[in-house]
Amino acid sequence: MSKKRRLKEAHAVLADLGMPRAQLNERTALCLLALLNLSPNRTWDKAQAPCMGITPIMDWARDNFGRSYAPNTRETFRRQSMHQFVQAGIAVYNPDKPDRPVNSPHAVYRIEPHLLAVLKTYGTPHYSRRLKRYLSERKTLAQKYARERAMNMVPVQIKKGQEIRLSSGAHSELIKAIVEDFAGRYAPGGELVYIGDTGDKFGYFDEQLLSKLGVRLDNHGKMPDVVVFLRKKNWLLLIESVTSHGPVDSKRHEELSRLFEKSTAGLVFISVFQDRKTFLKHLESIAWETEVWIANTPSHLIHFNGIRFLGPYNGAD
Repeated sequence: MSKKRRLKEAHAVLADLGMPRAQLNERTALCLLALLNLSPNRTWDKAQAPCMGITPIMDWARDNFGRSYAPNTRETFRRQSMHQFVQAGIAVYNPDKPDRPVNSPHAVYRIEPHLLAVLKTYGTPHYSRRLKRYLSERKTLAQKYARERAMNMVPVQIKKGQEIRLSSGAHSELIKAIVEDFAGRYAPGGELVYIGDTGDKFGYFDEQLLSKLGVRLDNHGKMPDVVVFLRKKNWLLLIESVTSHGPVDSKRHEELSRLFEKSTAGLVFISVFQDRKTFLKHLESIAWETEVWIANTPSHLIHFNGIRFLGPYNGAD
C-alpha cells in the first residue's frame, strides 16, 4: 500500500472519531498510525498497541513515512495532537505507570484498547457497526481515564474558602499557566501564597501563611506575580510573569531579596515567558542564579548558572 493511501485512511479514521478540524492533519494522522505501529506494508487487522513517547512517535513518522520534523516541534505534537487524543479517550497517558511525574522524559502514550479492537476491523463490513458502538461508549471511557489521571495529579493547594479570580488578558493567561502547569510540574504539592492580578492587584493572597514564614508586607506593589511555598523542601518560589513588566534582572533580584529577607524558607527566583521570542528580548538582563520557564515549552527549565539547579542560595553560597 502507498504511504499516501495509508495517510488518507488515517485521516478518514480521525474524521470518523469526530476529531476537531485543528487535528485533521498529517501530523495527527501520523500520531495515530504510530500508536498502531501501522506502517504502509501492514494491514489494519495487524495493528498493535506499543507504548510510545513523543520523540519515538516523531522517529517512527520519519522511518516509516519519510516525514521529518524538527526537534523543536515536540511540543506541537504533544499539545496539538496527543493532548487531544488523551482528552478524547483515544490514547491513554502513561498506562504503564500512571503516577509518573508529568515532566518525566519517560512519559508514554498507548492506543485505548477498545478503540484498537474497532480499528482492527477497518476496511471490513464490521467496522461501521463496531465504530458506532464504540462512539456511544467513548464519552464514558474518556471520563474514566480522566478520573484516573486526576487521581495521580498533585494540585497546587489553595487556602480553604478562597478562590482565584483573575481579570482577562495575556498577563492573567500566563499566570494561569504558572499555577496549573508550572507548579504541577516543578512544585507538586506546593501551596499557593500569592497571585497579583492586573484587575484588583490581589488575585489571591494567603497572608497568614506568608506571615508564618516570617514575611510581613506593607507594600504589595513590589510583590512578584506568583508566590508558591514548597513545604517539603522549605522553598519559597518567587515567580515573575513577563508580559508588561520585565524578568528577574539584577535590580529585581535585589528588591525581592530585601522584601523577603526575613523568610525562613529558601528563596528561588523564576522568570516566566509565554514563548522563546519574548524570552530572547529579555535574555541579556536576566540575573544569574535564577531560573526561566517558557510556557509553550513547559517540560524544560532554563538554568542561569549557579551551583545548584532549581533551589535557593544562601548568603554563603
